[in-house]
Parts: sequence; C-alpha cells; structure tokens
Amino acid sequence: SLASPTAAFRVAKTSARSAAKTAAAHRRRAATTFLPATIATSSSSSFSLQSTYHHPRRHLTMAPLTNLRGGSSALFSTTTTTTEESTTEETSSSSAVPKEIFRSDYTPLPFKVSNVAMNFDIRDGTTFVETELTIVQNTGGGDLVLDGEADALTLLSISLDGKDLVEGVDYTIEGDTLTIVEALLPSSADGSTSVLKTKVEVCPEKNTQLSGLYKSGSMYCTQCEAMGFRRITYYPDRPDNMAIFDSVRIEADKEAYPVLLGNGNKLEGGDVEGGRHYAVWEDPFPKPSYLFCIVAGNLGSVSSSYTTVPSGREVHLEVYSEPENVSKLGHALESLKKSMKWDEDTFGLEYDLDIYNVVAVNDFNMGAMENKGLNVFNTAYCLADPKSATDSDYERIESVIGHEYFHNWTGNRVTCRDWFQLTLKEGLTVYRDQEFSGDMMQSHAVKRIEDVASLRGRQFAEDAGPMSHPVRPDSYISMDNFYTATVYSKGAEVVRMYRTLLGKDGFRKGMDLYFERHDGDAVTCDDFCSAMGDANGVDISQFSRWYQTNGTPTVKYSSKYDDESKTFYLTLSQESNSDEPLLIPVSVGLLDKESGEEVVATKVLELKEMEQTFEFDGLDGDVLPSMLRGFSAPVKLVRAESDASEEEDLAFLAARDTDGFNRWEAGQKLYTSLIFQTLEGNQDESKTLDYVEEAFGRALNMDGNDYSIQAYALTLPSESTLAEDMTVVDPVALHKARGSVRESLARKYFSEIRAKYDELTKAMESSGSGEDIKLDATSIGQRRLRNVLLSYLCCIKDTAEERDAASELAMKQFESSYGMTDRYSALNCLASMDGEESVVARRDAALQKFFDDAEGDALVLNKWFMCQALADLPDVLDRVKALVKHPDFTLTNPNRCSSLISAFTMNAAHFHAEDGEGYKFLGEMTAEVDKLNPQLSSRMGRGLIQWRKYSEERGALMKSALQQLADMEPISSDLFEVVSTSLKE
Repeated sequence: SLASPTAAFRVAKTSARSAAKTAAAHRRRAATTFLPATIATSSSSSFSLQSTYHHPRRHLTMAPLTNLRGGSSALFSTTTTTTEESTTEETSSSSAVPKEIFRSDYTPLPFKVSNVAMNFDIRDGTTFVETELTIVQNTGGGDLVLDGEADALTLLSISLDGKDLVEGVDYTIEGDTLTIVEALLPSSADGSTSVLKTKVEVCPEKNTQLSGLYKSGSMYCTQCEAMGFRRITYYPDRPDNMAIFDSVRIEADKEAYPVLLGNGNKLEGGDVEGGRHYAVWEDPFPKPSYLFCIVAGNLGSVSSSYTTVPSGREVHLEVYSEPENVSKLGHALESLKKSMKWDEDTFGLEYDLDIYNVVAVNDFNMGAMENKGLNVFNTAYCLADPKSATDSDYERIESVIGHEYFHNWTGNRVTCRDWFQLTLKEGLTVYRDQEFSGDMMQSHAVKRIEDVASLRGRQFAEDAGPMSHPVRPDSYISMDNFYTATVYSKGAEVVRMYRTLLGKDGFRKGMDLYFERHDGDAVTCDDFCSAMGDANGVDISQFSRWYQTNGTPTVKYSSKYDDESKTFYLTLSQESNSDEPLLIPVSVGLLDKESGEEVVATKVLELKEMEQTFEFDGLDGDVLPSMLRGFSAPVKLVRAESDASEEEDLAFLAARDTDGFNRWEAGQKLYTSLIFQTLEGNQDESKTLDYVEEAFGRALNMDGNDYSIQAYALTLPSESTLAEDMTVVDPVALHKARGSVRESLARKYFSEIRAKYDELTKAMESSGSGEDIKLDATSIGQRRLRNVLLSYLCCIKDTAEERDAASELAMKQFESSYGMTDRYSALNCLASMDGEESVVARRDAALQKFFDDAEGDALVLNKWFMCQALADLPDVLDRVKALVKHPDFTLTNPNRCSSLISAFTMNAAHFHAEDGEGYKFLGEMTAEVDKLNPQLSSRMGRGLIQWRKYSEERGALMKSALQQLADMEPISSDLFEVVSTSLKE
C-alpha cells in the first residue's frame, strides 16, 4: 500500500460499567467524529480519521442488549488487565498520555483464527455483519482477545460452538477488546477447533474515518490496513493471524449497487427478494485481516485478460470506477498487464487467482491498497487522460499500479509478522516498482535521478528531524505516523544495497529462497536478511544494522596516487548513529585525469570498518574517482579535506563521467556550491560560476534524444534539498539566492534557451498536435525539457518589458496546449506573474480558464488550488486564506486539503515569512483538521517540527504554534505523537 491507517492507543482500558458512566462526559468534551461530509481522496500518502486518544468511546450510545465497543488493543497483548490506578487515570482525566508500543514486547497469539466466513447485509443507514471464525490453539496459555472498535461496532449476538455466550461470565468487553476465557476454547491436545459466531451492526454512512467499511459517494468500500478490520467485526486484527476466507457473502439493493466485489474468486451470485441481489467470494490463500476488502456500488469498468507464463492461467482483469470516469481507466489497465509480465520476466512470479480487480475510489485515505485480488485505488493514482493528467501523473499511475500488483507476492503471499516490520513489504515493493518504472522508461538513470532527488528532499529531512526513526522502528504510539519516507523510500534503498552487494543473480537467488521458505507466512526483516545471505553462502549479518540505525550516515573519502608503484589509494570512513560500523556498499569507478577515459569500471567496495583504505594498482597515471555511483547507499558523501581542486574535479566529472547519475550529481554539487556562495555573498572569490556556466552550457547543447536527462541536468537542486546542507536555514535568503543563480543562467544563455525552446516547439508540432498526446520516453522527455526551458525564460522579469514578454510566452503555451503537462507548466509560470495590469490580466485569465475548463473534475481542481498555493507572490498567504473560503474547497477532503494547505507549506520562502503568520495559519488549519482526520493533521503538523533548524526568532514562532497544538483538548494520538516528540528538549 501507499501508507495506511491504524487505530489509536490509550493508557488504560475501562470496564463496561465505567464506559457507560463516562460516555456522556466524553461526548460533551469531544468534537464530534461523525461529520456529515464527503471526504475525498489523497494524492499521496494515507490519511485516516481515527479516535482521539483520551476519549476512545466518544459518540458511544447504549441500546438494549447492545454493546457498542471495540478494539484498538495493543498488538503485543494476549490478555487485558485493569488496575485501579490506570482506570482512574483514563476516566477522570482527558489528558492521559497515549501508550507506547514496543517491538521487543511481541508475543505470539495463544489462539488463532484459521478460517473465516462472513455475510454483509447492506441496508441504507445500517449494515449487519455476521462472522463465523474457526478458532485453533496456537501457543495456548492465554485467553482469546479480539479487537473491535467501540466507536464502530454494535454487538448484537455472540455464540461459541452453538452456545450463546453471556457477558461477564463467558466473555468481557473492556475498552476496545472482547475477551473469551481460555477454559471455553479448544485444546491442542486433541486437535479440536471451536466456531465463534458474532453479529454486529455498523454504520458506513457515518464512518468519516474511511477505515473499515464506509460509504464513498454512491459506493460502499473497505479499507483495513493497518487496523480497519476491527471496525467491521471482532477479530484478532494483526498481521500474524493469516486465515483463509472461505466465504464472503455480500447482499445489497440491485439497482443502487449492481456491482458486488470481494477478495479472491467469485463462487456464485443471484437475486433475492425485495429487489436485492448477492454475490459470494472465496479467497483460497491465507491472508491477514488488513488485506480484506469488499466493494458494492454502481460502477463502470474496462476489462481485458492476461495469460500467465509458464502456467497458462487466463486471468480476467477489470478496472472499475464511477461511470463518468470510465474513459480514464485505459492507462491503468495497460499498466497492470505490463506489471504482470514484468514480474514474470524479472522474478519468475505469476499471478495466482482467476480474477484481478481494481477499483478507483474518490473517498480514499491512501494512495492505493493491495487487497488480495481486489485493489482499491485513490482516483489520483488510477484515472488519466491527456486533458486531466500530466506526464508525471501517467508515470506515477503506472508505478503505483505496479507497486500494488507486486505486493501480491511481497506483502500478500509473504507478509509482515507485526507492523514494526512494515518495511519488509513496503521497502521491498518500492524497490520493485522503481526497477519496473526504470525498465518502462527505458532509462534507469532518469528514474534513479528522480528517486534520489525525492529521497534527499523528503527522507533526509525526516532523518534529521525529531521524528527520525530506523526503517524498522522500535516503538510507536500511533502506527499511522510510521508510514513514512524512511520506511518506504529508505527501506527501498536498503533492499537496493542487497542487490548491489550480491549482484543481480545473487539477489534473485535470495528472493527465490525467501519465497520458498516463507510463502504463506508472516515474517520479519531478519528472515529476509537470512534468506539473502544463505542463498549466496555469505555472512551479511553486519548488514542488518541498517534496520536498527536511524539518521543519514556520512561517508568521507580521501585519495592519493603513488607514481612509483602506479597505485591509487582510496580511503573511506563512516559516521552514523550505529554503535558499530555499518556495511556500506560504495560503488566506484576511476577516470584518467588527462584523457577522461574510464580506466577502472564500476567496482563495489564494501566499507565494513570505521575506516578502510582500498588499493588500485597497475595504473599508468593519476586518476579521479567517480564516487558512490548510482547512489549505491543512502548516505551523505563528503570529501575528507575540501580544497580548491574539488570544484575543478566536479567540473571534470560533470563533463566526462561515464556514469549518467554521477554526471548529473557532479552538476548538482556545482549548482549547490554556487547557490551557497551567492547566499553568503562571496561568489566573486571562486571560479565556481565559470564551472557552473560551463556545465550548464554543455547540458543545454547535449546531443542525442535523452531529453529527460538533459532537463534534469539543467534543473537546480530544490530548496528542500539545499536546506539539508544548512546548519541554520534561512528560507527567504535561500529562495533569493537560488533565484539569483537561476536568473543569472537564464540571462547568460537566454538566446540559446529560447532557440532550444522554439526548436522543441516546432519538433513537437510536426510530430503530432491536438489530442494526439504521445507517452513514449522521447515525447515525455521533449515536454519535460521544453517546460524546464520555459521556466528559465519566465524567471527574467525585472522590467515591465521583461514581465510582459514572459507572461505573453507562458500564455501562448497555455492557450496552444491540449495536454495537461504543457498547460499546467505554463499555468505555474503565470501564477507567479505580478506587476502591470496586462500581466496580471493574463495570469487571472489563465487561472479562470483552467478552473472553467475543469468542469468540476476533482483531480484538475486540485491542480488549480496547488499552483496558487505555490505561487511566488508577496500576498500568497492572503490568497491561500481566501481560497480556504472557496466553495470548492473543504477540509474534509484530504486531496483538496493537501493541494492547498500542505502545498503552501512547501512554498518555503512565504510559509517561513518572518512575521510567523504562515505558522499561525498552519497551526489553525491543523487544529481544525485534527477533528476530522488525525492522520492528515499529523502530516500537516510536521510542517512545524523542524523548528530547531531555523533562526531563534523563527524557531520560537514555530515552537509556539506547536505548543498551541499540544495544549489542544482533545487531540488525536496521531498529532499528539508528532507534536510531543518535536517539543522534547
């Protein structure tokens, strides 16, 4: 999945009696959770609404013979205990500290569920869920503890082996758990089983958390990762309980919900009385509850088939959406076919069911979810046509379709034992989708540049902040907060290092052994590491330290050439938060200093000690090392002793390095150096400008058709990436310095940039125009390069004449472009135009035209809000505040909220304005969103947590906004964890 929800934890569990006693008080204190609003999708990570930690039973109602209770029980608890002290703490205080869960406390379940049968009776306003669980003894020595969230479930009946159970005698409900005493349960001595039957009532229409079963527009659907299944029924809702769902029956009104979908293969379907119908689904493969899914709705679709190799299984493929969006599903379907073939060709992995369904959902907290045989996708990651989707959108959809399909083996067939092992499935699958995308792009260098730029811009900042954690965390309060760039992106880098160390064939052998050993199991990161080592007969136990080390390591290097022995010496050292040295693969090539010829091809050096020296002999002359080729490890690489020759070497590498990534990297380091010199006011003291202009001019005149590489070579490092190299960040000064370098290059090469822009425009027009938008690598690269050039041409706007020329050029591209890529790039340029009446008129006309042409398309309107939030205008905050009141904006829509509020926080120079108004605005918005969507609010709150990296004045203002959030009552556990962690001294 692309991030997932989980439930809140609390310090203590109250008894059933105390729950009833405190319900009214909780309702008075709490902002209501069930708000009558339509929640829309998020374009990136998962955002889930969930319980606030200090009133887990808010909105509790008591009905005759009914217990409205359920479970956010700790994953590592097999029994529940209530102490007088803890009960008093929760019932008497609305500010209890949430419970921290530790990986070291993992305990296997004493009883497991082996088989499941369910029946969903969907009615307007109420859905009845009947569940039959086959219970078997696992380790014994404890009661059966089932999770079931109090604010979601009403228990109507419960029986064990045909006998109705009595509360207080046979079972208890305390807080969010239902416990059945061990004496009633099967014994391993005779191999017996028990059958537990429950019937609950849920209200999907009021479930604004979008976790469990909920209503999205005219569609019912589910989201169960990480802990949503407990909002559907009582169950041991943790990933190490893998059960076979033998039968899932769904019944609903036939006219309103003609499509009924479930996991696995469809067994039967038909009509029933009252204009209703049903479908029965079976999933023959054991799965954890987080992979459960049903969908009921009025849906349109596109379909096809795929024949697997070598088995020859014919698989029916179908992608669903609301009827009006069916024309945008074709790209997703074709991407699915490509994914299936790639996994067969690359890893020998075939699909294992007869049906593969994908459903696009407007109201979805995540990017997408890999439910077995029934993927659910945020519409932003599934719907595409040239008028609404950019090239990046198309590429992202292909990547995410692949990601969720690849989960069928790395996540579904083999899953994680507990949520601390999340990177086992997510890091591995991100690596797989990166490799898939590189193959589809036909340029792994382009893909690597994109991935590393993203890693440095987001994950490095996370590593350096108060929420820093290893790829396998040791503890959490809310699991929602650990669906992070570290777990996903850095986790993928950890997997990539296995591939670098073991080689392509060795990595494949390790993957084969991993599946051979663990198919059908819930396992750990250590199991994956062992399979990699054992398959190749090597001891890589040292490598496992990556799983427990937070922060970004630093690798320093120095070198010398001995002319007499013709030997080159390369000394590497490492610094990290690990008490012992990490195993770091450092890929190195050597270039002759005179000719630029590669004299030593890429070689992987294994840095295992705190410092090591590597020797290269037989060299006829001095060489220059090309270090960390392909970004072979997620580290910061620095020269041990910086001197005047460093930039000369970078210029040499930018011109001659045979490694495409490192050639780009050398240029980025030169750009960075010049920007910081400009920031510090000492640009005139070095030759850096000469080196940068030379590198820029060379990139501008590159030969060949690799337009994407050319575009990235011309692009300066982002402000977020640059900020990671600053001890104290001044966003306003950094923005100004970067802008100054950009404008300087644009002015020096204006004629060449304009000529190249016109040349590309002409070539694109001659190769196809209008609605004929081509998505091959060359066409995408041409558009990417042309839009980079447009951004340079539009940054020259000091005079009225320059502003008029820039806005006229951008407007011309905006009006002449059919495809969203070129149109939106032009709009972004226009959105930052200001000054004369004619310039403002063009800007406003383009924004209005873009809005009108959207015709209510949610994904296009998100782009409209975002480009205005990112505009480089002096009054941008006032504009954002005005847009909050726009009739098409709502805080209850995660996509819409992110496109405006979160986007504004990325507009660093304006968000970090010295008056602190940006911080105040974000704090106020975060407080409002926390009442609706704690997972989204916790992500929004992260915009304030790096306060220590800024000046004392800015830091104090950010800290004040954080403290106001910390003082809120109530506050969700998601936001509490982020805020309280960042405020720790």
